[in-house]
Amino acid sequence: MKRYTRWGVSAVASLTLAIGTLAQPAAAESWKFALEEIDGSVQDAYAEAFKKRIEEKSGGEVTVNIYPYGTLGTSTQLTELAANGAIQFANASPGHLGKLIPEIQVLSIPYLLSQNNECNKQVLGGSEVIYENLDEKFENQGLKLLTMYPEGQMVWTTNKKITSPEDFSNFKIRVMTSPLLVRAYEAFGANPTPMPYSEVYSGLQLGQIDGQVNPIFAIEEMKFYEVQDYMIWAGQQQFTTTVVANYGFYDGLSDEHRQLVDSTVDEMVDVIFKTQDQYNKERLEKIKQTSDIEMIHLNEEQRAVFAERAKQVEKKFVEMTGDSGEKVLNALTQEIKSCEDKMGS
Repeated sequence: MKRYTRWGVSAVASLTLAIGTLAQPAAAESWKFALEEIDGSVQDAYAEAFKKRIEEKSGGEVTVNIYPYGTLGTSTQLTELAANGAIQFANASPGHLGKLIPEIQVLSIPYLLSQNNECNKQVLGGSEVIYENLDEKFENQGLKLLTMYPEGQMVWTTNKKITSPEDFSNFKIRVMTSPLLVRAYEAFGANPTPMPYSEVYSGLQLGQIDGQVNPIFAIEEMKFYEVQDYMIWAGQQQFTTTVVANYGFYDGLSDEHRQLVDSTVDEMVDVIFKTQDQYNKERLEKIKQTSDIEMIHLNEEQRAVFAERAKQVEKKFVEMTGDSGEKVLNALTQEIKSCEDKMGS
């Protein structure tokens, strides 16, 4: 059986105990992969392709069971489950992972990543500063960083037209529970409001929040466009996720199985970049066909105003992370610039 129904258990300790009872027969090794998103999402597509490759290449020696969002707890709990070995793999967005490894929040800084997605693919797939310099910090938290990938441009959905920081005055926008993201939207002039992903639709519907920010595929699958008046492209950010493994599990793999994981992760770089692009284009068409929501693309001048405000976020990131974070920020910025110099921005 590939998927499991919602448990309704919130304590990580209870989840760990319950997961242990789901062990597969000894004939096959069972790996568990938990997602921060629901069926049909970009993360689900990644996990499905990962599962198919692992099971085929292992000749049935390994099975991968996928747990969509909500089956094992919140995003924070999924990271904890991976860290303590209750599950082998999990998606962990920088906004949540940043509580454990503050430097990874560099990916939450607006206007940092390139507008050239080929550069993003190169940097996210093999950044020396991220994969090598932060490796020990992940290990200290019981995690192994396997890969990072974008899920598409972050788009604002709002109940009013937003084209400048002034328009964000007294505007409650839902963000993940990340201090850096909170600071980013404060810099943009908004009132950032952390809220669990599963509560965003009702929050918008009931007026608890005025807007939210997510990639297009998530806006479509979670139906946020149904209770909003505008979709706004400001070019500020790609939504980026990581795939982490439990460090003890990864370190204890046989050479054959570690190579199985590593080679599959490498194969998935091109696959997921194409998939996320396709998903977002298809979901945007669905929204256009079923909704009259107004779509606004900020021009270069309008974006520049927000980009200038984002410099405050870089300073906050360095304050939060110290010399280590500043080194990561500077090196990643240089990696992106070098790629753009070669490929074009």
